[in-house]
Amino acid sequence: MQKNIRINLESFNSKLINQALAQITKTVTEEKGSVIGVRLPTKKRIYCLLRSPHVNKDSREHFEIRRYKIIVDISTQVENPLVNLLIPAGVTATIRE
Repeated sequence: MQKNIRINLESFNSKLINQALAQITKTVTEEKGSVIGVRLPTKKRIYCLLRSPHVNKDSREHFEIRRYKIIVDISTQVENPLVNLLIPAGVTATIRE
């Protein structure tokens, strides 16, 4: 019987999310399953702050936070191939069947 699993990966670090995706694909392909991954657009959040609270109102600093997302669809014959998988800290994984 074919099992379909969907995993949503989210992270603020692109290298960590790529490592997690590589671990998932390696684990599933060893179990004779197939993996399809879709990268969603990166969301940027930009914050503008004054450098000084009292003077120099024209002097500002900009900071940004980027959020990366990947949706992974897995189809496999094995019951749950991701049981012993260790995803790097900093990556949030949501699993749906």
